[in-house]
Amino acid sequence: METPPTLIESLWERVEEYSKTTYELSKLKALETTTIVVSSLVARMSVVFIFSLFILILNIGIAFLLGDLLGKMYYGFFIVATFYLIAGIILHFFLLKWIKKPISDLIIDQALH
Repeated sequence: METPPTLIESLWERVEEYSKTTYELSKLKALETTTIVVSSLVARMSVVFIFSLFILILNIGIAFLLGDLLGKMYYGFFIVATFYLIAGIILHFFLLKWIKKPISDLIIDQALH
């Protein structure tokens, strides 16, 4: 004949069940947060990729147009390259404010909701 579980054994079983449930819930919440952040980043990265492709083709067209207007095709490419050099230098100095902080805020915001 089995002896009925004591109060402590019963309490211990409930604590074990609670801890297992809490662990599983934590795993599911982490998975949900990861899924939200990754899907948001993938969606944004695909838009950035398409936009970058557009900008690339537009720049090639502008370089050919400037080169045609100036008489030498490579002049247009030099002008476009110089524009990007200047833009890169400006971007370097304002990188934290314009790019790094908004992206960090986006990831944190997505993770908290």
